[in-house]
Amino acid sequence: MNASLAPVRARRLRWHAQLLGGSDLTPADVVRGAVALQGQDLRAVLRAIAIRSRPGTTTADVIAAFDAGKLVRSWPMRGTLFATTPDHLATLLAATSQRIRRATTRRRGELELDEATIGRAGELLVAALAGGPMRRNEVMALWDADGLAPTGGRGYHLLMHLSVAGLAHWGPFDASGSEQLLTLSTTPPPADPEAALADVVHDVIAFRGPLTVDDLAWWTKLPKTTIRRAIAALDDLVEVSVDGMNMLIVGDPRDRGPSGITLVPGFDEWILGYADRSLQAGPEVLDALVPGGNGIFRPAILVDGRTVGMWRPARPASRGEPTIELIETVPAVTRRAITRAVHAWPHQ
Repeated sequence: MNASLAPVRARRLRWHAQLLGGSDLTPADVVRGAVALQGQDLRAVLRAIAIRSRPGTTTADVIAAFDAGKLVRSWPMRGTLFATTPDHLATLLAATSQRIRRATTRRRGELELDEATIGRAGELLVAALAGGPMRRNEVMALWDADGLAPTGGRGYHLLMHLSVAGLAHWGPFDASGSEQLLTLSTTPPPADPEAALADVVHDVIAFRGPLTVDDLAWWTKLPKTTIRRAIAALDDLVEVSVDGMNMLIVGDPRDRGPSGITLVPGFDEWILGYADRSLQAGPEVLDALVPGGNGIFRPAILVDGRTVGMWRPARPASRGEPTIELIETVPAVTRRAITRAVHAWPHQ
């Protein structure tokens, strides 16, 4: 019989699994354990990795892991940018690349990106990157000079499709640490794709559990039959029930105790790692996290794993104050603790 968990206990398990209290890990090891972290907002994902790493880790330390080739950023699934490792990128693309390509057929047609154009862009890119990493504007200028007209979204889609094809990814940063550079992908696909995917599914569950098969299928955008086949190859998963919903974890489902106040950056996996986000936040908070459904996920405030509002650090170049916007009511002592945490946030 599955262990039955109250929602608060399930949230605490997720909080600990997601390393939101920090860890003794390097940035590369954090991402290796997570498989991938949502990365369309580059500064946000650097912070998301730093808060999960060993004490004192800065975003500069995370950038150093990219510079060393231990971390990469690309489109491994859902047509969305993620920070991941070279090996995980190769494994995920082996499973998802054809599905991504099929899902974007219509958009390629709208942009008049036929196979000849994509092929030519790939040839130019690989030849140029053989000389070293390049800035985005340099790649666009390269294609423009060849008559490929990368304006109007064409350049972005060429970058995505060629990266999904395994030719390139975002890797090291420029000397200022402000811009990520495109570099060649050299990690080969796994020799045993099914076994490698099962390992990925295991790590996704270990980092995000408790979660459902639906969550896994949504996160990877793979068929549930594929997900269930991967699950069947694993022998250390534990089934639990949360409000009558069957979920999976790795390890002991014992209560870890209250997690206190946690601040997460925008686009964090705490929110975006699940198809069903109701365990982390109520409907009013979820609406406020993405105002107007615009796709921009704001930084969140958690109290014992429950999302109660949003926050924003003060801009480094200004003397302004951090912003706190609470949607759910909290005691005055908790409000004061949130204010202290926001002012003490180390990853400006």
